[in-house]
Amino acid sequence: MDTYGDVPKYLVSVDCVIFGFEDDELKVLLCPRLVSPNYGNWSLMGGFVMPDESLEQAATRVLKGTVGLENIYLEQVKTFSKPDRDSGGRVISQAYFALIRISEQDRKLVRSKGAHWWEIGQLPEMIFDHKEMIDESLKKLKTVAFTDLIGRELMPEKFTLTQLHRLYSIVFGKDIDSANFRKKVLATQQLVRLNEKDHNSRKGAFYYKFLKE
Repeated sequence: MDTYGDVPKYLVSVDCVIFGFEDDELKVLLCPRLVSPNYGNWSLMGGFVMPDESLEQAATRVLKGTVGLENIYLEQVKTFSKPDRDSGGRVISQAYFALIRISEQDRKLVRSKGAHWWEIGQLPEMIFDHKEMIDESLKKLKTVAFTDLIGRELMPEKFTLTQLHRLYSIVFGKDIDSANFRKKVLATQQLVRLNEKDHNSRKGAFYYKFLKE
């Protein structure tokens, strides 16, 4: 029995802002859109929600089908629902952001999608409201960074405090005082210093890693 038969029906989708950190730059994974309208233009990874899925399940499916990873850090960002946001029809989309280590992605799978990692400051023109989704995700990521030490899901297994400082500077959009940053980060007691140095740095900075949760 179709109880709501007279009510207009809309499509529901999820779009995933996938963040990674590589070459000391915060990056977003984009792919060419494979359907019309806007075929071939740059797009976030997304898809329609299936009848037997929750929003989170749909987002998890999209992420696994894109980078081949499960148990990814995932945050709900915002619902995008302007009537004319998608020129293909009435589509309501829930945006999520995800954090991954780029080194752990399934590179063959990513290549098969035609996907590319773009530096956050050099993004191409994108379809619909996908740039707004990235902007809102950055705001959300900044909020998380105020209350917790981000980087566990983004940084390589070992990293320098200079690299972590660089990540924070990009997320907050400004240069953060390095001495004060170092003091506050070490005070969280979430990092352990390794007996190993990055000899490519000017002073030979020590490597750190996150303690297990």
